[in-house]
Amino acid sequence: LAKEAGLDGVEVTIGEKANPPYTISLSISEEEAKEFRKEAEKAGIMLGTTLPTFHWQCRLTSPDPAVREKSIEQTKICLRINRWLGADVLLLVPGTVSPEEPYDVAIERARDGVKQLIGEAEKNKVIIGVENVWNKMFMSPLEMRDFIDSFQSQWVGAYFDVGNVLNFGFPEQWIRILGQRIKAVHVKDFRLSAGNIHGFVNLLEGDVNWPEVSKALKEINYQGFITAELPPYKYHPELLIFETAKALEAIIK
Repeated sequence: LAKEAGLDGVEVTIGEKANPPYTISLSISEEEAKEFRKEAEKAGIMLGTTLPTFHWQCRLTSPDPAVREKSIEQTKICLRINRWLGADVLLLVPGTVSPEEPYDVAIERARDGVKQLIGEAEKNKVIIGVENVWNKMFMSPLEMRDFIDSFQSQWVGAYFDVGNVLNFGFPEQWIRILGQRIKAVHVKDFRLSAGNIHGFVNLLEGDVNWPEVSKALKEINYQGFITAELPPYKYHPELLIFETAKALEAIIK
């Protein structure tokens, strides 16, 4: 369907358990992953990025050292799966700030976790894409820029989410500040009048300044994937693929 709609690729989600057809399992074998890749190639679809689904629960910032260790080990498995799939970027939710996870402590735990992953990322030639999400971390592009720069590694970059910024910032400014640190991009739209999670809407239905976002991406010479991260319709979910493809084409042009 993605190929028929004119899309170039799809993002693969990885969970502790498989949830066909959306999510493959952490326990997938190398043979199974490569067969998955062959099927995509046969369809003319690239697998450029992956999204682990467990980072919110199994966090690098958890107060429990055992949970942090499990998160690192699971992410290392994901980096290997990326290599088997031929995907260049792994999305990483770096953790959360909470009453039990103070801001300064969370940042340092996230930094320590990413440091432990860099060797595996280099071994598998996969970039760790730290995403800006609603986790009360990286409330400024300057902070995210400095976090990424602290690793001094080509294997750590930004997985920039356009819609996630709009409630407290301007995505085009983030893009220009993060610049070539951006290795992958998520897009969805957001209605400021809602101001909460119910404000997320389909592309071109919200308040994102898409001409400026597109202009900023071109200014930094961004060449990676632009992936729409949207929930399927309850009925006729396949329609979203075609409508999203048309919206992406309009945004890019």
